[in-house]
Amino acid sequence: MRLLAFLSLLALVLQESGTASLPRKERKRREEQMPREGDSFEVLPLGNDVLNPDNYGEVIDLSNYEELTDYGDQLPEVKVTSFAPATRISPAKSTTAPRTPSSNPTMTRPTTAGPLLSSQPNHGLPTCLVCVCLGSSVYCDDIDLEDIPPLPRRTAYLYARFNRISRIRAEDFEGLTKLKRIDLSSNLISSIDNDAFRLLHALQDLILPENQLEALPVLPSGIEILDVRQNRLRSSGIQPVAFRAMEKLQFLYLSDNLLDSIPGPLPLSLRSVHLQNNLIETMQRDVFCDPEEHKYTRRQLEDIRLDGNPINLSLFPSAYFCLPRLPIGRFI
Repeated sequence: MRLLAFLSLLALVLQESGTASLPRKERKRREEQMPREGDSFEVLPLGNDVLNPDNYGEVIDLSNYEELTDYGDQLPEVKVTSFAPATRISPAKSTTAPRTPSSNPTMTRPTTAGPLLSSQPNHGLPTCLVCVCLGSSVYCDDIDLEDIPPLPRRTAYLYARFNRISRIRAEDFEGLTKLKRIDLSSNLISSIDNDAFRLLHALQDLILPENQLEALPVLPSGIEILDVRQNRLRSSGIQPVAFRAMEKLQFLYLSDNLLDSIPGPLPLSLRSVHLQNNLIETMQRDVFCDPEEHKYTRRQLEDIRLDGNPINLSLFPSAYFCLPRLPIGRFI
């Protein structure tokens, strides 16, 4: 019995000493939390106190937040003295010059025939920056060219229409052995070097209408279509046997020029020849037919136009007896 009383007294002493060692605030908080007589643990009704931004301060009272979490001297005090200064770039270190707007802004038209095309021919690059290169075709239409630009070696079809090209030089097509078609319609071409087309053995179509040509250069024998309409071509500007060796020539267009005679002899491969609107007054007996071959019929040559010339075709009946059709022109 004495032992039990001693243990109870010892436990009471230990409890009092532990409570005394606590800080004053902590002891006060624990005493307030101890249940008193008459108190009952009941569930507090919340009612409509739903947490939302409008009643946040009413539901949770943060006024005594520091009292509820008093850590004493456990955490060191941290003092914020200043923020790190913002890093600034000194104007003296800037390498880019400031841009000043122009008071009178002007727009200049880009030049396409400037240093880019007048530089050393870099076959494949310069021309394809100002022209359109699609495979073996090069399109340079209506871009104010004044000269033939450097062309890629693989060029087979060249279209440089509606420009300001005035002369074709011998070196313009040098080494372009794959050229099949050259179309320089509607330029200002007045002269062509005699050897400009001579070595273009693959050339089939030479299209030069609406220029200012007075003479033709030496032409390769493989041409099939020759179009020199609406120029200033004279009979003296065509060599006497210019077309004889052109054994593949099928279409010859020389209308709207200043010709005073029909150029010949014409190759047997010819199918169409247009000479309308010239100054032709006469023709040779053998210009279309061979007078010694009366049984020969030139069936391929079906389209001959001589209308718009001062010639009277009825005066030269023996000139076209071998033709399947009479020429178009004046017979009275």
